[in-house]
Amino acid sequence: MQSVAENKKSNNIAEYIIYMYQMEDLIRSYQGNADEIKTFVVEKYPVSEEEKNKIADWYLDLLAQMKDQGILEKGHLNELNMLVSELAQIHWNLLKTDPTYFEAYGKAKPFIIEAVMQAEGHDLGNEIQICLNGVYGLLLCRLLGRKVSDEQLKSADSYGDILSTLSYHYKVKNTISNN
Repeated sequence: MQSVAENKKSNNIAEYIIYMYQMEDLIRSYQGNADEIKTFVVEKYPVSEEEKNKIADWYLDLLAQMKDQGILEKGHLNELNMLVSELAQIHWNLLKTDPTYFEAYGKAKPFIIEAVMQAEGHDLGNEIQICLNGVYGLLLCRLLGRKVSDEQLKSADSYGDILSTLSYHYKVKNTISNN
């Protein structure tokens, strides 16, 4: 799991964030019970005992972070919130400088506004958080076997366009700053 997360983090930051949302929810589904996570999650992996121990350590580290940060019931890890903020900053910069991105954003904006209206005053976070939530919501619907409306598919597609562009710019920015 750690290697999957690291791969996603280095190649597509939006996929990484969504993957980590899944991991947070998986841990929550076991109410943060370390023994149950080991038994019902880690033990199911068809890998060596050594690998299972590494996977268990990774999950237990996430669990410890979630407890330390007070997000065992809801919320996201500080690292993920910081990444979303960084993507939002890239988003605002691209809106001012990149006409192609601005056009893609124009396609997503009605869905973002609709999400805000449906929230009835609840704070959904910035526009990038709304895009991430929309894509993650679609993933959850599919995982749970729920029917997905055409409108959900259209919104997720437009959100995905935004997120893939932001992920690309994030990767370029971090490749340049690491060299």
